[in-house]
Amino acid sequence: MSAAPAIEIVTAVITRGGDQVLVVRKQGSTSFIQPGGKREPGEDALATLARELHEELGVQMVADSAQWLGLFEDKAVNESGRRVRGEAFLVQVQGTAQAQAEIAELAWIPLQPPHGVALAPLSERHILPAAVAALAARPDRTPA
Repeated sequence: MSAAPAIEIVTAVITRGGDQVLVVRKQGSTSFIQPGGKREPGEDALATLARELHEELGVQMVADSAQWLGLFEDKAVNESGRRVRGEAFLVQVQGTAQAQAEIAELAWIPLQPPHGVALAPLSERHILPAAVAALAARPDRTPA
């Protein structure tokens, strides 16, 4: 019997002040994750991300701000026994993020450990380290 396929998602890294990152906690979960979600039929990654950020946080993704960080996989925190594969982007947004839809809480946490909240393995082990590396590699070190 083969394992279930990984849950495919698109995620955003939104920073503030160069040293904080926005994470969200879905209703019924104890772990924080990057905002984002699953693609709708016919959507590309950035269309999915723009839609999810608007639905979950009430913000608009800044056009052409997305920097691809990679495709990462780890265990899913909200679906027992499953894995999640997330395509991650460093993005800029307009507006003030507010918890909406299935989001119970949002938090601005340190970009580097210790983060101060329980993070999903995908965020803690893969996405945030990739964001730190991408930001460090920018010639002007401008925060996203």
